[in-house]
Amino acid sequence: MSDNVLEKHIVGVKGIGKQKALKFAEMGINTLEDLFNYFPYRYDDFRIKDLTVANHGDKVTVEGEIYTEPLVKRLSNKRNLISVKVVVDSLIITATWFNRMFLKNQLKRGRKILLTGKWDKNRLQITVAESEFLDNSTNSKKGNLLPVYSLPQDFKQNGFRNIMNNALIQCYHSIDDFLPMDIIQKYKLYNLRDAYRGIHFPKDYQDGKLARRRLVYDELLLYQLRLQIYKMNNRQNWPGIARKIDREKINIFVESLPFKLTEAQIRVLDEILFDMEKDYAMNRLLQGDVGSGKTVVAAVALYANYLSGFQGALMVPTEILAEQHLESLRTLLAPLGLEIALLTGKLTTSNRKNVLAQLQMGIVDIVVGTHALIQEDVYFKNLGLVITDEQHRFGVEQRAILRRKGNDKTPDVLFMTATPIPRTLAITAFGDMDVSTIDELPLGRKKIETYWVKPDAFSRVLEFIDKQINLGRQAYVICPLIEESDKLDVQNAIDIHALLSDHFPNFRVGLLHGRLSSKEKDEVMTQFKDNKINILVSTTVVEVGVNVPNATVMVIYDAERFGLAQLHQLRGRVGRGSNQSYCILLADPKSEIGKERMRVMVETNDGFEIARRDLKLRGPGDLFGVKQSGVPDFKLADLINDYRTLEVARSDAEKWVISGELWKNSKWNKLLKKLKQLGVFEKQTIDG
Repeated sequence: MSDNVLEKHIVGVKGIGKQKALKFAEMGINTLEDLFNYFPYRYDDFRIKDLTVANHGDKVTVEGEIYTEPLVKRLSNKRNLISVKVVVDSLIITATWFNRMFLKNQLKRGRKILLTGKWDKNRLQITVAESEFLDNSTNSKKGNLLPVYSLPQDFKQNGFRNIMNNALIQCYHSIDDFLPMDIIQKYKLYNLRDAYRGIHFPKDYQDGKLARRRLVYDELLLYQLRLQIYKMNNRQNWPGIARKIDREKINIFVESLPFKLTEAQIRVLDEILFDMEKDYAMNRLLQGDVGSGKTVVAAVALYANYLSGFQGALMVPTEILAEQHLESLRTLLAPLGLEIALLTGKLTTSNRKNVLAQLQMGIVDIVVGTHALIQEDVYFKNLGLVITDEQHRFGVEQRAILRRKGNDKTPDVLFMTATPIPRTLAITAFGDMDVSTIDELPLGRKKIETYWVKPDAFSRVLEFIDKQINLGRQAYVICPLIEESDKLDVQNAIDIHALLSDHFPNFRVGLLHGRLSSKEKDEVMTQFKDNKINILVSTTVVEVGVNVPNATVMVIYDAERFGLAQLHQLRGRVGRGSNQSYCILLADPKSEIGKERMRVMVETNDGFEIARRDLKLRGPGDLFGVKQSGVPDFKLADLINDYRTLEVARSDAEKWVISGELWKNSKWNKLLKKLKQLGVFEKQTIDG
């Protein structure tokens, strides 16, 4: 048996025998720690309220004396009502119960009673939800904040509260804290026993708040320590390439670019190059808004990798995007003598064999491709840098396969995403990675003007599209569905294509949707890119796609059906050239969240601000691209409201692990034991 009381089994707590323990086990409660970590989701407030200051409709608890005999009324549908007058301080109020006939003989004049319910200030009436006679109550709710738990049907709140209270009384003085005293004092935290007492049975809301503060720090700290230890283990398990980077040639290349890098681009480039020189493999996330210049940063990193004698690979989710990146990299790097090849599924057999042979011989310096890069017959001579674009589109295992194509040393890995992630999520979901953020757009980039219009104004939208195309521009029209659905009454892409083709007989209207083959999609996108199509009607397959600088209009049908992140990604398809661009949201949202999404899109073009507002509206679990990256479902911590605690926990964990202090000082022994109990030191690595 462990000497830690929290690790002891719950059998033995007053109220829990062997049979009862089996029911608790079904709830995931086996030890005392499991029990104490089964937190209430709210509190019922039985503290006495002064009715003279209570607002109409408030839930109140009052103490009074019954003044009249009960009055019973029969209502329709076999319902009944029972009421009495009660003296509360200087007021005579009416207390009303529905369907509580069993109370009739108990409601005697002169009896003291506790009433909790909804206060009707105008009629001086309380509709009673709970009541308690105070003359025979040994364990009164009066004056207490009582926890309310999420329980199975065969559990009663009072019974569960009693067991929790018994457990706390039985082992309160034996609860051993795993945090060192100096950390508790530094942050003015509750000790663990008071935190458990205060979260379950707070004296007042402040007591509960302070208890929660300690337990949230624990939850976030243990999670961040786990990530930092994983990161450290990965660095030991993934020996990297300690390369020498020719900074002088890098600077000459950067100076030769036809545009000036932003300060944010220079900062993240320094972070990446610094990592590439280390003897552990880089594991870094590069996030930046649409159009922030991630591709140029990737090109410089690939050039630095080439200068140090290694091959580079850039993996993207679609063939269209692969071709776009190939074109960009060839423009920037081919003049410097780099051999850049394309590897996608549509290569002919002979071309594919040729590229594979050149990769294996080291003739190709950089290969750009789709998941075709991770097939078994793809070998590199000396792979040194792997860049994955739109990393959330690939599973962990897919990304790991490419990483393993290095030789005895692990290649550096850079993940890129144009889906801005708020810092709180980035340091939680991607805690095992280092995160670089381009939070600045290139100079001279025009803001995309965004408008929210109701569907009945569509004729004006058509007039606007007509004007833009007559100026030589192009337009996207995005629809959420491609066929009729009983569930979603929305027009489909095929219908809209027919409507626009009819309305604009002199314009070429293209259609793009998920049912087309890869070859058909490529043909449509190439025609649009070459301005052979004026208006492209598309589903969201265009969300991550070809750069078309001439497209200046983005119309999004039924915009309320899209999340904020997706709307922002779609808007980013325009605004890529020198002409002013526009995004028109056709929407008639009924919910407040839907309306707020439209307002946010109109108010800001800043992807990080949009992501922050999206996090607030939807919560971390639903954010685009985040579910698959492993954001934990915390019991108490809230990533939106507890972000300061998260920052502190992250900073502490990083400092204690990197410095080695966690293993050097005996004051951390109890915390290390706690981490071991959580399985942190079992052999695990994160493949990226």
